[in-house]
Amino acid sequence: MISIDLGNTQSRDSFLNHLEVFTLAESLGGVESLVCVPFNMTHAAVPVETKLEMGITESLIRLSIGIEDFEDINQI
Repeated sequence: MISIDLGNTQSRDSFLNHLEVFTLAESLGGVESLVCVPFNMTHAAVPVETKLEMGITESLIRLSIGIEDFEDINQI
Protein backbone atom coordinates (compact mmCIF):
# COMPACT_ATOMS: atom_id res chain seq x y z
CA MET A 1 0.00 0.00 0.00
CA ILE A 2 1.23 3.46 -0.92
CA SER A 3 -0.22 6.71 0.43
CA ILE A 4 0.20 9.95 -1.52
CA ASP A 5 -1.04 13.42 -0.60
CA LEU A 6 -1.67 15.27 -3.85
CA GLY A 7 -1.97 18.68 -2.17
CA ASN A 8 -5.53 19.60 -3.10
CA THR A 9 -8.80 18.00 -4.16
CA GLN A 10 -8.51 19.22 -7.75
CA SER A 11 -5.20 17.37 -8.21
CA ARG A 12 -6.67 14.34 -6.41
CA ASP A 13 -9.70 14.24 -8.70
CA SER A 14 -7.57 14.69 -11.82
CA PHE A 15 -5.31 11.83 -10.72
CA LEU A 16 -8.28 9.57 -10.01
CA ASN A 17 -9.86 10.37 -13.39
CA HIS A 18 -6.68 9.33 -15.22
CA LEU A 19 -6.23 5.94 -13.55
CA GLU A 20 -6.84 2.98 -15.84
CA VAL A 21 -5.78 -0.07 -13.82
CA PHE A 22 -6.96 0.88 -10.32
CA THR A 23 -10.58 0.70 -9.20
CA LEU A 24 -11.90 3.29 -6.72
CA ALA A 25 -12.93 1.10 -3.79
CA GLU A 26 -12.09 0.16 -0.22
CA SER A 27 -9.89 -2.90 0.10
CA LEU A 28 -11.40 -5.96 1.69
CA GLY A 29 -8.27 -8.06 1.42
CA GLY A 30 -8.56 -8.87 -2.27
CA VAL A 31 -5.71 -9.12 -4.75
CA GLU A 32 -6.77 -6.48 -7.29
CA SER A 33 -5.30 -2.98 -7.58
CA LEU A 34 -7.47 -0.43 -5.81
CA VAL A 35 -7.34 3.26 -5.00
CA CYS A 36 -9.05 4.75 -1.97
CA VAL A 37 -9.69 8.27 -0.65
CA PRO A 38 -9.57 7.57 3.11
CA PHE A 39 -11.04 10.97 4.06
CA ASN A 40 -14.33 10.11 2.35
CA MET A 41 -14.22 6.34 2.46
CA THR A 42 -12.49 4.30 5.18
CA HIS A 43 -12.42 7.17 7.68
CA ALA A 44 -15.70 8.89 6.75
CA ALA A 45 -17.13 8.52 10.27
CA VAL A 46 -14.04 9.98 11.96
CA PRO A 47 -14.36 13.67 12.96
CA VAL A 48 -12.55 16.03 10.57
CA GLU A 49 -10.21 17.36 13.27
CA THR A 50 -9.15 13.83 14.17
CA LYS A 51 -8.55 12.90 10.53
CA LEU A 52 -6.36 15.95 10.03
CA GLU A 53 -4.40 15.17 13.22
CA MET A 54 -3.80 11.70 11.76
CA GLY A 55 -2.60 13.17 8.45
CA ILE A 56 -5.70 12.05 6.58
CA THR A 57 -6.48 14.99 4.31
CA GLU A 58 -9.05 15.35 1.54
CA SER A 59 -6.24 15.10 -1.01
CA LEU A 60 -4.71 11.89 0.38
CA ILE A 61 -5.06 8.75 -1.71
CA ARG A 62 -4.03 5.19 -0.95
CA LEU A 63 -3.01 2.79 -3.67
CA SER A 64 -3.29 -0.92 -2.94
CA ILE A 65 -1.12 -2.65 -5.50
CA GLY A 66 -2.61 -5.92 -6.72
CA ILE A 67 -1.12 -9.01 -8.31
CA GLU A 68 -2.18 -8.38 -11.90
CA ASP A 69 0.13 -9.78 -14.54
CA PHE A 70 2.63 -7.15 -15.73
CA GLU A 71 1.63 -7.71 -19.36
CA ASP A 72 -2.02 -6.91 -18.54
CA ILE A 73 -0.96 -3.62 -16.96
CA ASN A 74 1.64 -2.84 -19.63
CA GLN A 75 -0.99 -3.03 -22.43
CA ILE A 76 -3.01 -0.16 -20.99
